[in-house]
Amino acid sequence: MRTALSAVLAISVAGCAGHRYSPMRLVSHMFGPSPGPLIGTVSSDEPQATLVGRDILQRGGNAADAATAMGLALSVTLPSRASLGAGGACLAYRPGDQNGGRAFMFLPTAGTVAAPDMPHADRPAAVPMLARGLYLMHLQYGSAAFSELVPDAIALAANGINVSRQLASDLAAVQVPLLADAGIRAVFSRSDGKALAEGDALVQTHLSGALDQIRSMGVGDLYNGALGQSFVAGSQAAGGGLQMTDLRHAIPSERLPISLTSGETQIAFLPPPADGGLGSAVAFRAGSSSDAATRAQSSIAAWRAQNGNHASGTGDDLTARAQAFVNSGGGSGGGLPSLPASTSFTVVDHSGMAVACSLSMDNLFGTGRMAGNTGIVLGASPARLPLPLFTAAIASQGRAFRAAVAGSGQNDAAAAVGIAMRQIMAGQTPDAHPVTAQGRVNAVSCPHGLPGDASTCTAATDPRGAGLAMGPR
Repeated sequence: MRTALSAVLAISVAGCAGHRYSPMRLVSHMFGPSPGPLIGTVSSDEPQATLVGRDILQRGGNAADAATAMGLALSVTLPSRASLGAGGACLAYRPGDQNGGRAFMFLPTAGTVAAPDMPHADRPAAVPMLARGLYLMHLQYGSAAFSELVPDAIALAANGINVSRQLASDLAAVQVPLLADAGIRAVFSRSDGKALAEGDALVQTHLSGALDQIRSMGVGDLYNGALGQSFVAGSQAAGGGLQMTDLRHAIPSERLPISLTSGETQIAFLPPPADGGLGSAVAFRAGSSSDAATRAQSSIAAWRAQNGNHASGTGDDLTARAQAFVNSGGGSGGGLPSLPASTSFTVVDHSGMAVACSLSMDNLFGTGRMAGNTGIVLGASPARLPLPLFTAAIASQGRAFRAAVAGSGQNDAAAAVGIAMRQIMAGQTPDAHPVTAQGRVNAVSCPHGLPGDASTCTAATDPRGAGLAMGPR
């Protein structure tokens, strides 16, 4: 089955090339009627992405549809952490799934070493994995056509957005080196030469064109077609050094999660190479919050020391090794270096389907450069930087969803997810209050389970950020 999936991912999705659509007209007819007032629960680090997910649920889409649209929206609203050049990992669950659901791996992938005819590859870029990863997850769990989930992101890019507090903060943190690049400066700076600030208008015309091409020609066009060729040319001009073979050979994977039990509840965690999930599982089993933070990082460091920073393995064999590692209590490998920033989101629909994702550019704004006229900010190659802690967890009981937590926040991300999930399992409301110094979570809890009484479900995002959580109504 996975060979067939790889073949599907390598080709374009059928589309309507040449047809100029109206985003509002298209999306208003793409789903059936809404299932009712209790439509689902959404949380993310960026408010506009949360609203996109909420809108998809209101139109009758399921959690995988909403998560796909949210990921694409984040490529527009938070390109510092989740552009189309980003990578990440998602957990997906539908009631009745064995093993607590499935994990989808599309982590930042290094390209080949720059060829001799590319002497200016001074900032190696990551292969753009976000679109392909979301496509694979949606292929397995979604209900709408993938092309019907792109127009919200297109509209945000073409019509413009107001810069959020999170994006403004990221711009301020790196504005001096970032704005040294002409392509970036043309999009992310004001007329006075300073970086865009919170509330400023951000229009990304070239990016809207790239997203429109994905909508009409399919995801495969970014990896095998004209859009991919433009992206590679832009990458090489920007010092990224990517080649078409890098894009063609980078295929996301589907794996079993790490699994723990708490009474009658099963908790699934992202498996390696998203080793933040491994750390979250260790933190979940720890006795105290302070101990959890230390043990999570120490265990991840030990895992990376044993398996390399970019652990590889054949599918579920790697999960089995990680499961044994967690079952044995983790390990002790010292500390971790300073890790890159990331972002996360969770979404649950009225039927109890849930998706929790963690995304990253492997550095704020990745390489700090743009891939030519595609408008896509290039992610940083993991060959030069350590991987961030991609982490998420979903709890289920029997055939019912219980909770979902996804984390970000550099070195404390894994501990934050494990601690938050343990608190939810102990009956606490997921108010996403700070549980670690850096770690931040987006969380959803349904104490009575879904499908069931959705009125008691709650959503939360970290109060230190500027995200938005929306519960059922």
